[in-house]
Amino acid sequence: QVQLVESGGGLVQAGDSLRLSCAASGRTFSLLWVAWFRQAPGKEREFVVATNWRPVNTYYADSVKGRFTISKDDAKNIVYLQMNSLKLEDTAVYYCAASSMIKTNTYYLDSGYVYWGQGTQVTVSS
Repeated sequence: QVQLVESGGGLVQAGDSLRLSCAASGRTFSLLWVAWFRQAPGKEREFVVATNWRPVNTYYADSVKGRFTISKDDAKNIVYLQMNSLKLEDTAVYYCAASSMIKTNTYYLDSGYVYWGQGTQVTVSS
């Protein structure tokens, strides 16, 4: 069993940066596929980034590519989502997700992830 707890959300202005954290207990992130999804009010949950920590297997949504970066601290078993140049449309609840296995080319589907955090709110204002 893996438990995920996100933190770091908040209210920022457009253009600012924010770093989200996802702490895991029960299993090391190095053994897992890890992803971030987000859900804006009135919209479906959407894919942000996924990785199994191999560079060739790190995928970003086009909407965040070049602005967001996923990383991890193995010693702390924490995954980070560094978000730069935030835009109004980045406003959402951000969820950390993980799974030991992902079917080929389905990393962007939330249905493929077994473990989920409770979410953390990110609000970007003008």
